[in-house]
Amino acid sequence: MTPIRRLARHVRADPTRVDAHLRAFVGSHTFPIVDGERATFFFWDGQHADAVYLLHWVQGLESRQAFHRLEGTDAFWFTLDLPLHGRVEYKFEVHRGGNRHWVRDPHNDRLARDPFGANSVCPMPGYTEPLWVAPETGTREGSLEGFTLDSAAWSGPRDVRVYLPNEYKPHKTYPLLVCHDGADYLRFASIQTVLDNLISRKEMLPTIVVFTTGSEHRNAEYGANPRQVAFLVDELLPAIEARYPVSREPSERALMGASFGGVSSLFTAWSRPGVFGRLLLQSGSFVFTDVGHHGRGPLWDPVVDFVNAFRQDPSRVDARVFMSCGTFEGLIFYNRALAPLMRQSGLDVRFVESHDGHNWVAWRDRLRDGLSWTFPGHLWMTYD
Repeated sequence: MTPIRRLARHVRADPTRVDAHLRAFVGSHTFPIVDGERATFFFWDGQHADAVYLLHWVQGLESRQAFHRLEGTDAFWFTLDLPLHGRVEYKFEVHRGGNRHWVRDPHNDRLARDPFGANSVCPMPGYTEPLWVAPETGTREGSLEGFTLDSAAWSGPRDVRVYLPNEYKPHKTYPLLVCHDGADYLRFASIQTVLDNLISRKEMLPTIVVFTTGSEHRNAEYGANPRQVAFLVDELLPAIEARYPVSREPSERALMGASFGGVSSLFTAWSRPGVFGRLLLQSGSFVFTDVGHHGRGPLWDPVVDFVNAFRQDPSRVDARVFMSCGTFEGLIFYNRALAPLMRQSGLDVRFVESHDGHNWVAWRDRLRDGLSWTFPGHLWMTYD
């Protein structure tokens, strides 16, 4: 008998103690209630609700699914089948008196934060958080420093932060990695800790990592925009070369980014081949069309135009490429299509999927795969 059925049985047997039954149920379970590949979501906050919906971002399922009311109560439940190794971020939509509100799961304290706030998290039994996302004993920590770059391409100042590995010495030469959405990678993907761990483990070469961040118009800036290419290649790169001992070899220079940051990275390598010889692309927004219109709004027009052109001439990119994407994302189909196309054109490509969505924890969890592929250390291993 499932926990929900047992709760319903108790309520029917003793309807005068509904709140006591619900409190006992909440106190004796961890939510969502996960059994194998099934997750049961539960909502009860002691107030009347007209309806409750589960909001999630899993491609292939309705993104807004109605809960069932537990008869005779103001509690609601819904069961969803999910992959054993999956991880889902979600919220509840609660309807009361003609109003509706998005809330996090009141009985689940596992949260994932992003620039827009936080979501509740449902990890399935096969998902485990990587150990290397937290500080490890004996790890030698690198340092962060920064400067402001006056950008002609963007007609104003841009803040730049630079990670220096613990072993950094001004007379040595280091590989260079330039990271789009740098502030978010630092805040939401623990990338400084990941870099410290991987470099200390010798799974990744000691690398100078430059974090750049777009403005409030980030999507327009990163969406296959020539001005961002000019900023990266003609302004940021010379500024870094003037300040730090970075390699001048394309094979020791990399660009990375997630979502539109992945588009900007690939577009830069395609527009200026021979500058960055390595790419780390996470959930790239590589939307393309064969016929008709993409239907995503004008912001996507330059992206689609670029990806359509790239598909005609992928060999123009001269780089070693790591790609990752979540199977819960609508973008998975575009990424799956591009990876073999790149390989057929002669590019060295590694493509990794995970049962997760378009979010910062998913990108964090793929960083060891991506960083150790981009600049493998002396003890580099491949993790499947």
